[in-house]
Amino acid sequence: MRTLLVAGNWKMNKTFQEAEVLTEQITEAVEKLHLDSVEVVLCPPAPYLEMVLDLTDETHVAVGAQNISDHDFGAYTGEISAPMLRSMEVEYCIIGHSERRKYFHESNELLAQKVNSALKFGIAPIFCCGEVLSEREGGNHLDVVKSQLEESLFHLEEKDFRNVVIAYEPVWAIGTGKTATPEQAQEMHAYLRQLILSKYGERVAEDAIILYGGSCTAGNAFNLFSQPDVDGGLIGGASLKGEEFVEIVRIAIDCT
Repeated sequence: MRTLLVAGNWKMNKTFQEAEVLTEQITEAVEKLHLDSVEVVLCPPAPYLEMVLDLTDETHVAVGAQNISDHDFGAYTGEISAPMLRSMEVEYCIIGHSERRKYFHESNELLAQKVNSALKFGIAPIFCCGEVLSEREGGNHLDVVKSQLEESLFHLEEKDFRNVVIAYEPVWAIGTGKTATPEQAQEMHAYLRQLILSKYGERVAEDAIILYGGSCTAGNAFNLFSQPDVDGGLIGGASLKGEEFVEIVRIAIDCT
């Protein structure tokens, strides 16, 4: 059985002091749970990574970054590279979030380079894919995510692909309060798993962790996580509320 994963993407939110309180609240609560089949990841803003790493040290909570450079080192002011993150023992990194694609014009080609850099230094990418509303309404949402995987991930050898987590995020459901129905989520997750099967075979497809990201809350998490091909969630707004995020983790445990 696949391990479920619940990752909190704090985006550009919280002051240092607020992030410290939130980290302590989540970590203390999560440590009281039985996490044999669920992994928890916190992805704070970059300036808070060291603090969150310190507070989660020797706990069951892992830490991820929200972005990564496609360069390892160099004169790239403001960028954060994979070897920098690895030297801090950051385990995960979100790559290809729809906000990065939209506001920073990140292409599938660029994201492939970021994925390569992360894997080169032992950081597991949480690779985001998904369609905007016009693509969903136009009926080509499957083709959109197929291109995203083919152009950013399917160049990888099997051993490297096994270290990638995929997060399906219907862009029309991010920060809008709208959520894909459990049936819509399952349809897309099953399709993604089929794409992986066609490329890498049945064993890799069965082991692949595919998260749902798109206004997932404690109120809808059970129905989403109960779907056979949904392996947890990339949680946005609800991850900023300690009690709700921990409740989503509890729900994930109940779904295993």
